Amino acid sequence: MTGEPLVLIVEDNPRNLKLARDLLDYAGYRTLTATTAEDGIELARSHRPDVVLMDVQLPDMDGVSALGRLRAEAACAAVPVVAVTAFAMKDDAARFLAVGFDAYIEKPVDVRAFPAQIAAVLARRHGARA
Repeated sequence: MTGEPLVLIVEDNPRNLKLARDLLDYAGYRTLTATTAEDGIELARSHRPDVVLMDVQLPDMDGVSALGRLRAEAACAAVPVVAVTAFAMKDDAARFLAVGFDAYIEKPVDVRAFPAQIAAVLARRHGARA
């Protein structure tokens, strides 16, 4: 089971966190969870996940600032970080990609598409075609 990708989910809403974790667990991913950016950064340092799903609005620090901290860490700099957010205005995806997120997923997540969206991010990381 250790060969399955490890996904770190940083989300403060318990329902959103449970949904993401349950969908990914069911799809065969291993998951770690954090409800604050600080905890997420610490888990990323210590566990080196294959991908981080970062809520943009967190209680202690916004997701953009947390992304900057992860990119500044040598151990985490290359880990793909996906913005998972309810911000769904026309230019939001482009804005989050421009600040350095590797992908953007709107909330509420599409339960059918979500695991494939994560697989696509992982495939890009490993140079494969999604």
